[in-house]
Amino acid sequence: MRVLGIETSCDETGVAVYDGRGGLLSHALYSQVRLHREYGGVVPELASRDHVRKLLPMIRRAMAQAGSGPQQIDGIAYTAGPGLVGALLVGACLARGLAFAWRVPAVGIHHMEGHLLAPMLEDPAPAFPFVALLVSGGHTLLVEVRGVGRYTTLGESLDDAAGEAFDKVAKLLELPYPGGPALAKLAESGIAGRFEFPRPMTDRPGLDFSFSGLKTAVLTALKRAPRDAQTKADVARGFEEAVVETLVIKCERALQQTGERRLVVAGGVGANRRLRSRLKERVSALGGEVFYPRLEFCTDNGAMIAYAGYLRLCNPQSTDASAAVRTRWPLDTLVAP
Repeated sequence: MRVLGIETSCDETGVAVYDGRGGLLSHALYSQVRLHREYGGVVPELASRDHVRKLLPMIRRAMAQAGSGPQQIDGIAYTAGPGLVGALLVGACLARGLAFAWRVPAVGIHHMEGHLLAPMLEDPAPAFPFVALLVSGGHTLLVEVRGVGRYTTLGESLDDAAGEAFDKVAKLLELPYPGGPALAKLAESGIAGRFEFPRPMTDRPGLDFSFSGLKTAVLTALKRAPRDAQTKADVARGFEEAVVETLVIKCERALQQTGERRLVVAGGVGANRRLRSRLKERVSALGGEVFYPRLEFCTDNGAMIAYAGYLRLCNPQSTDASAAVRTRWPLDTLVAP
């Protein structure tokens, strides 16, 4: 089976073609960073309009790279949520329209299921069951994964996601958009230990996250400290250390609670080098192993949607022909294909 995947949940347009025998045949990704930079964040209407401009040419390019015409495509997968409603509708409507014209099935994919399964595109791929840390600008959650569609949420963010906290603190430090990567780069020149920030919700049982108070602690520290370049770097280092340590502690707890020894890390924050280093060290000490998608698949992309769509379309299922999307969609409401 050969599947065309379409991702338009936020500010990145992703397209890919995945084949059950040949693997990932092509993928194309366009980021809207430059478009939104002057506003300091994603403007939903601009994001939707840019998806309209970019999506169809990217599909043509990805199909050509895969050596595929409509007659070689057996199904279409698209991101149906969660995400920005306008952006989601662009991908959903085009996917459903193409599926109708090409007389193939279409399936809406949960964005976070795509992230969760992205490491399956790598070699070696993690075997089920495992614990997954899904950490991005909009989501931070721990999930026990027993198979495709068999998910149990162990913990989630009660307010700001980790990536969102990175972006907000980057604004406090007057860093350019997107703030997360800029903050991580600045933190490399920071002095460890000058600023010690709290590790939120690690002093009590449980696997939920909360990063809004950490952001407030950074704001308070900046009001009291000089605003020179070294101080900003030191604050960035202290903040990054706090987020990383919090994520690592919660991952350790999740592995101990479930008895699993495989940890999958996906989402944009999963590309953070300090997080990768600490997780490798601490999970290895537990006798476990950490799996990641390649760096280009940590952020939103069409490859993960094409692969998740392939797994679901391999099993016949009835799907509503409407281009329905969801801005909110709990992961553990999904069912196995």
